[in-house]
Amino acid sequence: MRIVTVEQMKQIERNADESGVSYLQMMENAGTAAYQAIRRQWPEAKRFAIVAGKGNNGGDGFVIARLAAQDGLAVSVILAEGQPVTADAKTNYDRLQALPVTVLLLDEICELETDVVVDALYGTGFHGALRPSGQKACACINHSGAHVTALDLPSGLQADTGIAAEGSVKADLTIAFDSVKQVHAAKQAAAYCGKIIVADIGIPERCHP
Repeated sequence: MRIVTVEQMKQIERNADESGVSYLQMMENAGTAAYQAIRRQWPEAKRFAIVAGKGNNGGDGFVIARLAAQDGLAVSVILAEGQPVTADAKTNYDRLQALPVTVLLLDEICELETDVVVDALYGTGFHGALRPSGQKACACINHSGAHVTALDLPSGLQADTGIAAEGSVKADLTIAFDSVKQVHAAKQAAAYCGKIIVADIGIPERCHP
């Protein structure tokens, strides 16, 4: 089992990009692998809600939203902190516009009515305490009563330490992209990650240290 730090993972992704697997393609691969894993875990699920941040973790969630909508599922995207700001996340957000996906701001919902909720809020760059918007988004996920899937790691956890901020997401399934991070092996994080699986996102083996 390969366990990497945040910096090592960034280098792996740079290596992949330089070898011809673009960041946009890695996002597509990550979202596709995550969607397939969710469908295997809960094949009966008909309603998906994606709680998305404004960075690339949100972009991974937008890929899931697109694939679910194309499969005829009922899909809602909740923008926890407004519109996406990274180029690849924007690209995948724009791809939702022609699909029957309901897009809402976090302030516009009281509770989620869904079978699966995807935590696409914060990725490996998170540290410190949750902002008020993050606290509200995590509470919305935790109180949904739905199956909770976290992308790469539950929001509110620090990838290199496993330290959990107050109000962090508690997932039933965590999908680690490419490699296990330090957080997944940390004892204190076990209660937050649920079942952990590692998804292949198309990075060649030669790109790893």
